[in-house]
Formats: sequence, C-alpha cells, structure tokens
Amino acid sequence: MLLEDECHVCWGDVCGQVWGKRNQPIAVAMTNSRQRQTYYGSLNVLTQQFQLSAFAAGNGQQTLAYIRECQARYPNKKLLLLWDGASYHRSHELKTFLAQENAGLAERDWKVTCLRFAPQAPEQNPVEDMWLKGKQYLRKHFAEHKTFAQVKQSFVEALNGFTFPSIKFSWYWS
Repeated sequence: MLLEDECHVCWGDVCGQVWGKRNQPIAVAMTNSRQRQTYYGSLNVLTQQFQLSAFAAGNGQQTLAYIRECQARYPNKKLLLLWDGASYHRSHELKTFLAQENAGLAERDWKVTCLRFAPQAPEQNPVEDMWLKGKQYLRKHFAEHKTFAQVKQSFVEALNGFTFPSIKFSWYWS
C-alpha cells in the first residue's frame, strides 16, 4: 500500500524574505523564479519509507510512468495506491492502463488498484507532511543553494529513502 502525492518545487520556495535588524523583514530578490520541478512521492505504509521521483510535470503520461516505476520497485507485488483526486488520477489514459493491467482478473487479484482520499482532505495523506518537511529543509538551508540544481539535489537527498513514522499510518494499516 502506497500513499502517493505530487509536489512542485520552485526556485522561489527556497526563500522569499529574511529577518534583518530590528525584526524588519528584508525582501530577497528571486532570480529564475519560474524554474520548477515536479516530484511524485509515495510512502510505503508497511515500511514507512518514502520514495520520490522527479518528472517533467504532473499529468497523465507522467503518472503512468510513475506507476510503472512503482511496479519495477515492487516486482510481482500487487500495488494499492491511495491518492488525491487530481484530474490525471482520473484520466482516460489511466483508466485504459488499469483496464489493460487488470484485464481478466478478479478485483481482489488486480495488479494495480487506485483509490482516492476524500475530496479536499489533504490532511488524510501523510505525503503532504513529507512535502512540508522537504520545503522546510530547503528554507532552513537556503544559504547553501546558489542554483536551482542544488535546490533539487538537496530536496531529493533530504527526503528520498527517509523513514517517516506517522500516526496517520494507523488509519490505513494496523
């Protein structure tokens, strides 16, 4: 069982202001503010380990590529993905893929099952907490990042493979 979500890291996420003398905020000019990286990430409910992968965008094609990556990571295992109601999680492309992947199998034997969290309920997904931790890490270490490539590398190093115990896991697995 994988709890999944997507995140976009922008150059502007690193910092926007700092505190100066007399508690006066100082605006920091952001260069390359349009640079952006999309990450797909999932928490394994059983191992509590987080895995993330960089993709060009959050869309149907990238979502299918991420599912295939998860299948490669867990060969010969049935996948249960819990995720939000993003449009590409409900796309025709995804429905076609699932129909082909699970063709002729009883529902309990499906290779890939996708279920959605309740609408407008990001608090149900511990992956949201991971994104927050990653972005907090970036802000805490903003002085170390001179380029967006360094920001991306730091984000991946901070989160990939991180074991994240969360009380929320008991909601899905005892």
